[in-house]
Amino acid sequence: MKNTSNKVSWVVFAVLAVTIGLYPLMYFVVDREFGLLASKSDELLSNTFWNIGFYGHILLGGLALLIGWIQFSEKVRNSNLKRHRVIGKVYVISVIISGLCALYIGFFATGGIIASLGFISLGIIWLYTTIMAYNAARKKDFSLHKGFMIYSYAACFAAVTLRIWLPILSFVFDDFVVAYRIVAWLCWVPNMVFAFFWVRKKGLIVG
Repeated sequence: MKNTSNKVSWVVFAVLAVTIGLYPLMYFVVDREFGLLASKSDELLSNTFWNIGFYGHILLGGLALLIGWIQFSEKVRNSNLKRHRVIGKVYVISVIISGLCALYIGFFATGGIIASLGFISLGIIWLYTTIMAYNAARKKDFSLHKGFMIYSYAACFAAVTLRIWLPILSFVFDDFVVAYRIVAWLCWVPNMVFAFFWVRKKGLIVG
């Protein structure tokens, strides 16, 4: 029963990661009123730097989400370590670009300072844990590497949890701005708590 439950959880995890990882492509096939863009002002939507930041964030963040989950499969990882390293490097580069873009566009988040602080904090944590994981791998401290990668992908997975929570909160409060202020924190704080217990359960060293 436990093995079946684990397999189901793994499949759900992978499907969510792939689905939301591909989700940014929707912004190229629908009009500018799609998704989060619908809450932005015309002035912001016409700002070149904001657009670079927005699309840089969602495209590279989507790529990180799309490929990152593969790294958690021991079977896949151990079958080809070279592939694991290549995917890892692509993930790190994607996170650095997406994370830096996230810090910039975070200042323009719908919902004001509360939402901005939530998303900027997420961006900082995502960048920090990813860089620490990469440095640990270079030093061949694989326990530290695995621990920080769990935290990194938990931050990355906020893209998924945001899209689960946001429609629920919007329905409950009947106010998108209020929902967005809450989801700016709710999309990642529980993920990091989960990561903490996962790292602890696996006996990995972080810090």
